Order: sequence, then structure tokens, then C-alpha cells
Amino acid sequence: MENLPIEDITSKIHEIRGQKVMLDSDLAKLYQVEIKVLNQAVKRNIERFPDDFRFQLNDIEERSLRSQFVTLENEEQSLKGRHRKYNSYVFTEQGVYMLAAVLKSKIAIDVSIQIMRTFTALRRYALTYDELAKKIVEIESRVSDSEKQKIIEIINQLMSDSPQEPCKIGFIKDTK
Repeated sequence: MENLPIEDITSKIHEIRGQKVMLDSDLAKLYQVEIKVLNQAVKRNIERFPDDFRFQLNDIEERSLRSQFVTLENEEQSLKGRHRKYNSYVFTEQGVYMLAAVLKSKIAIDVSIQIMRTFTALRRYALTYDELAKKIVEIESRVSDSEKQKIIEIINQLMSDSPQEPCKIGFIKDTK
């Protein structure tokens, strides 16, 4: 199986109840199985899926998540299975890992490896972000207000998409 772009996986990771999770429907698509097959495999091996590995969304969470998608009809090509009887199940990182063991297909193993790598990359990014935030707080405590303003302007320039004037780098010759 070819590698999925990391963006394809990260776009399917949601934060619910303070945890990064993936929907059963998204995982079923990635694993190339029906949602029903995925959930049946989980039920047959329920001891592998404690509540911190997999949980069912409540009605409010389900509506909130569905409202984030434009429409379910745009995603689905067929009319079959468009409306679910039950709220979705979501899987934490550990639950996704367990799915590979339960589904036992080559695709499930390959996709799970890619998902695990994505979760690891997200954790690494979060750590880098936290370290950067701490450094910014540390710098803020040591600089004057005018220097802070200058730093903010530079950060805003770096974050903007518009081209900037080239900056001149070099030495100024002392003419004294």
C-alpha cells in the first residue's frame, strides 16, 4: 500500500473530550472495510477496547461533529448507509493500534503504522510548540515594550503570505 499523505490522516483526527480521536467511519474508509465490519470486529474483541481506547459519542458531540462537515451527502456516493442508527464510535491512538491486531489484514497493519506515525508527529509538533511558547514568555519578561512590539511585527511579517522587502544583511563600514 502506498503511503497516505500525513494531511489525509491529520484531517481525520479530532479532539473530543480532551483526547485526539478518529471516527469509526474514517477508520473504516482508511482500512477499506465497512463500518459495520469494523465495529463487529471490535465487539468480538471488546476486552481489547477499554473506555480509554474507544467510546461512543453522545448526541451533542455527534451533532457538533456532523455540523463541521459540509454535508454527509457530498462525502457519500451511494445512498446506502447514509444515515446511521447509532452515534459514531471514536478511537484513541491506543484504540487505533488495537484495531490493526483485530482486523489482521495487510491494509489494516499498513494504515495503522501510518496513523501511529501521524500521532507521533503531532505529539512532536505539540512539544515544539510548547517549548516555543515557553521561550516567548521568557523573552517577553526580559525585553522592553518597544522591543516586544518590534518582535510582534517581525512575527506577523513571517506569518503573512505577502512578499516582503528583502532584508539587507551585512556590515556598516565605520567612516570615522
